[in-house]
Amino acid sequence: MNIIITGAGSGIGRATARAFLAAGWRVGMIGRREAALSETADGADALVLPCDVTDPAAVDAAFAQATAAWGRLDVLFNNAGMTVKAAPIDEIAVEDWLALSSVNITGMFLCARAAFGAMRRQSPQGGRIINNGSISAQVPRPGSAPYTMSKHAVTGLTRTLGLDGRAFNIACGQIDIGNALTDMAEPMTRGVPQADGSVKVEPVMESRHVADAVFHMAGLPLAVNVPFMTVMATAMPYIGRG
Repeated sequence: MNIIITGAGSGIGRATARAFLAAGWRVGMIGRREAALSETADGADALVLPCDVTDPAAVDAAFAQATAAWGRLDVLFNNAGMTVKAAPIDEIAVEDWLALSSVNITGMFLCARAAFGAMRRQSPQGGRIINNGSISAQVPRPGSAPYTMSKHAVTGLTRTLGLDGRAFNIACGQIDIGNALTDMAEPMTRGVPQADGSVKVEPVMESRHVADAVFHMAGLPLAVNVPFMTVMATAMPYIGRG
């Protein structure tokens, strides 16, 4: 089985790539930093695909390289994303919004487009796309307008691909993650703003649990789909947030 993972140079992408490699999958790793991708592979037989997900030509070239090497694409974990410092919307620089939306929205679209096209045209037809959403697509954090907007867009992408993919045996699901301990989530261990104005330390979980969840979704037969899964640190302020 073959999977492409975006944002594989760190965090959840790295943990997921290593989980699939350990299970014997052929893994194509997309990210901007070739050295970080090679570090993720750690000597394993992975396909390193340096690529900026906001560049349409680079995305198409990376997917073409993978499909040429493997003959088919079974799964895309559409994971690459970024965030910006929390602030009221009028204090967020337009440049920061444009940078975030180019990765979290345009990058997701371009990679899903490339995967969908490959899966539609291969024989046998079909495959699975798993988008990395966020619990922010359901309940926002204070000062998170750009990130929250982008993750609502991801949910729209997931729902649309889940519908459009039926004709081509392409399943699409989304994993909404809460407080996986990555560089992005590390501030939660020191205290982050809450809806009531306080600042509190939040529980976190290891990234490997996200990797396990993605592995479960990816391993299902195409006649079965998990449209949306939430995986989170049990005691984090999500149920009852606000």
